[in-house]
Amino acid sequence: MKYPTAALAAAIAVIAGHAAHAQVQIDVLRVVVNPEQEAYLEGIAREFEAQNEGVTVRFEYVANEAYKARLPTLLQSNAAPDIFYSWGGQTVVEQVEAGFLQPIDDHLPEGFRDTIPEAGLQAYEVEGQLYGLPQYATEVVFWTNTALAEQAGIDYEAIETWDDLLAAVQQAKDAGLTPIVAGGQDKWPLHFYWSYLALREGGPNVVTDAMAGENGGFENEAFIEAGRKFQALAEMEPFQPGYISTTYETASGMFADGAGVFHLMGDWDYLPMRERSTSGEGLPDDQLAIISFPAVSDPVAEGGNDATLGGINGWAVTANAEPEAVEFLAFMMNAENQREAGAQQLFIPIAVGTSDGMENPFYVQVAQNIEASSYHQIFLDQYLGASVGATINDISADLAQGNITPEAAATQVQESWDFR
Repeated sequence: MKYPTAALAAAIAVIAGHAAHAQVQIDVLRVVVNPEQEAYLEGIAREFEAQNEGVTVRFEYVANEAYKARLPTLLQSNAAPDIFYSWGGQTVVEQVEAGFLQPIDDHLPEGFRDTIPEAGLQAYEVEGQLYGLPQYATEVVFWTNTALAEQAGIDYEAIETWDDLLAAVQQAKDAGLTPIVAGGQDKWPLHFYWSYLALREGGPNVVTDAMAGENGGFENEAFIEAGRKFQALAEMEPFQPGYISTTYETASGMFADGAGVFHLMGDWDYLPMRERSTSGEGLPDDQLAIISFPAVSDPVAEGGNDATLGGINGWAVTANAEPEAVEFLAFMMNAENQREAGAQQLFIPIAVGTSDGMENPFYVQVAQNIEASSYHQIFLDQYLGASVGATINDISADLAQGNITPEAAATQVQESWDFR
């Protein structure tokens, strides 16, 4: 059947119109966040949709441990997200080598790279190409309940060395208080101790040297001494009863309920721990303080006592994602949106010049700590890749329970690195 010329023209116009506004859905997978952060992210998504007809952005939020377990399977399937939350480091390298990610440089707006510090970009760069973008930096610190510290006679501002911390733990115990709240079931909160102590003992190059097989690898004395010091702390029974079966989320809420003097956790816990508390409000700011992880005396190597441990957290883009996904990622990361996150006390923005809107004293302190540090080490359970990271979490929990020697722990990490 032949169409009249006018009808044919109309049909072509309709088809062309549909092509011009082809529907694109951008799926973003994220570890669960608090309601404030979720509202922030959803607001950015709606704004991007309004500016890009035919594009839909859908966030999915998954609990921390479930996320880590689910992501590898998703990346190998047809249900892979377009963008997913990432801790950067060696895990990104492994995902690139497996063909799960795509380089994004060519799809970023001109000059965009210059808005992000080079140290942040390196966490998502493999052989000179970007596969994702950092969104914020974090630092692991000792959150401190100042009222309980005062009750125990602890001068928390004077805690500078590991021995100072051990003395404070004993003071808390003598006062009948729980010194430290910990979420041992998830293991990664315990790996902060071993990782930080290894950094303090071995200096800023201890991890990269071990990765290169230099200076004894992960069996370097710094890693063994880290295990000894952590085990010495654990033998003092500083954690709450049942800590090894307590999740991170539960421990977070417990600290905000006043269950212990200290809680070694990232700055990101400021809002979540309050929301997880029984009251939903937690400790007021005037009963909170943060102190840096203490220095060690006579370290194996110099240079690690002023280093920081934390994250350069951000996003990675999967291999089959459309160009619009990269455009959305850049939009989410623009200076305006980053500055707003700082102003809302959601996280410490990484984009150049965007932390000027922060008023939260804890975030300001963390930003100053990271800026002043000689080196910022990404969490070892992420930096070294999934399999080695799991081993580090396992040996940290085993060290805390006295199930392994510091020497055997270091050997297990080395073997895991060798056979990764």
